[in-house]
Amino acid sequence: MAESNENNVPEAPKGGVKKGNKKTSEKLKLRAVPETILKRRKTANERNAKRLQKRKVSLAVKRLHRKVIFKRAEAYVREYRKKEKDELRLARLAKKIGSFYVPAEPKLAFVIRIRGINGVSPRVKKILQLFRLRQINNGIFLKINTATVNMLRIVEPYITWGYPNLKSVRELVYKRGFGKIARRRLALSNNKLIEKKLGNKNIICMEDLIHEIYTIGPHFKEATNFLWPFKLNNPAGGWRKKTNHYVEGGDFGNREHLINNLLRKMV
Repeated sequence: MAESNENNVPEAPKGGVKKGNKKTSEKLKLRAVPETILKRRKTANERNAKRLQKRKVSLAVKRLHRKVIFKRAEAYVREYRKKEKDELRLARLAKKIGSFYVPAEPKLAFVIRIRGINGVSPRVKKILQLFRLRQINNGIFLKINTATVNMLRIVEPYITWGYPNLKSVRELVYKRGFGKIARRRLALSNNKLIEKKLGNKNIICMEDLIHEIYTIGPHFKEATNFLWPFKLNNPAGGWRKKTNHYVEGGDFGNREHLINNLLRKMV
């Protein structure tokens, strides 16, 4: 039985497999890639390599930029804390020797327009225009000097103003801050917008802008002009009486440091 099975198995043709392999190898050798496709692949690879290199460089620059911004913010925090501690120390020292400590007069004011222009004289209208207070509830930062104080007295029945603290300045810039770029009102959503406009003044981020405004730096004018006038809401609970002075239970006039309470309701 074993012999009959062996006789029934067909034998493979001699050299058949070798001839087939030779034909397929010859076919593979004949398949040449066109030169245009090779050039296209080469340019695509070069483009991808350049893109990756550019991305690595941009990421490294961004990382370095963030470190610079973070260090500046830390330096500003140290400066603000040192100033607070110095004022507290001087007040305690004055109390200890039976005297009084008189802090320096504020140099920064925040002005809010609270009334319209019905029956307004041309002089008042011009000053409000110079202050860029064209709408009700518009607000601006202002450097206090003799000229600005005299102008504030002229338009006092139409505005309320006071001395903002660091928290108020920061909240206004972060929550209501819009930049004036190419005559357009753009939200300050990116530090690149600030650096593009004020980079030549060494102001490259939000903390630089806040520090320049709060400390009345050398580029205060450029920083405030870059900011669009703040558009605020009506205060929670409404106004008391716009036609009366603040000290008489009304709204207009100088509130001094109590302007911060009003800003909490309007931001």
